[in-house]
Amino acid sequence: MSGAVQAGWAPPSGPSEPTPGWPRWLLAATVAWAVLLVGLTGWSVRNDPPTVREQRTLGQADPVVDRAVGRLVVAVGDGAWALTPTTIERDCRVTPMEDGAALIRGLDVVVAEGGERALLERVADRLPESWRAGVRVSSDGPLLRADAGEFVAVEGQVVTAGRVRFTADTGCRPVDTELGTLLPGAGGETAQAAKDALRALGRPEPPAGQPLSAACPGGGRAETALFSAGAEPVSLAPLRSLAAGAAVVDTPEVYAYRRGPVIVLADATGDELRVSASTGCAG
Repeated sequence: MSGAVQAGWAPPSGPSEPTPGWPRWLLAATVAWAVLLVGLTGWSVRNDPPTVREQRTLGQADPVVDRAVGRLVVAVGDGAWALTPTTIERDCRVTPMEDGAALIRGLDVVVAEGGERALLERVADRLPESWRAGVRVSSDGPLLRADAGEFVAVEGQVVTAGRVRFTADTGCRPVDTELGTLLPGAGGETAQAAKDALRALGRPEPPAGQPLSAACPGGGRAETALFSAGAEPVSLAPLRSLAAGAAVVDTPEVYAYRRGPVIVLADATGDELRVSASTGCAG
């Protein structure tokens, strides 16, 4: 029998060596690291604030907006102002895979034509330093921008001659609450001054106005009661008899006056007459 070895084949050299496994110390360290990561993740969820807007929900941003509008009311001061209805923009995209909604609140201020930029600059100066408020000139006119914190953007811009709108906007957020709960109401006392104005103008009192409110920095709430009073033309002259002192604004289409702590604003510039009564923040 030939002792030649077939080419390409190696004779066995004994039993095969077992494949070495992970050392016990490395396995133990890996398990410990995994347990630590799980623990840190749980602690972070409970204690760390979210670091980007997409992690903060609409419900979490709502009180920030509420307080921001109250700050704007204080900064506007004794001007002719009224809170604007809350806007909820639905079906925006938080991420390519997640729908959300945006919440916007604010107030309108009426000034003499030409005084819009002065108002914006005065409000910017009165806002908290941490907001980093400033006014710049854009293609659409003077624009106030500020950061109320928690990724809530504050803007002020001229919407028409003699009218400036301030807003606090959450941007698109995950929705974690019933959207109807994000529409703050107000008490009934402020509404009486608006109803008196409607009677003076010969307009029937609507069954209900739209109550709006915002949190004041020192406690309490600023309020607006807003009424729509029909599209027929009307003279605002009868309101002069209700004003305590000189009018705040007196034009053919807008008349604003004070009755004690309440600012009453009759606005006939849109498609229908709107009458509002607003009470600001104490102090």
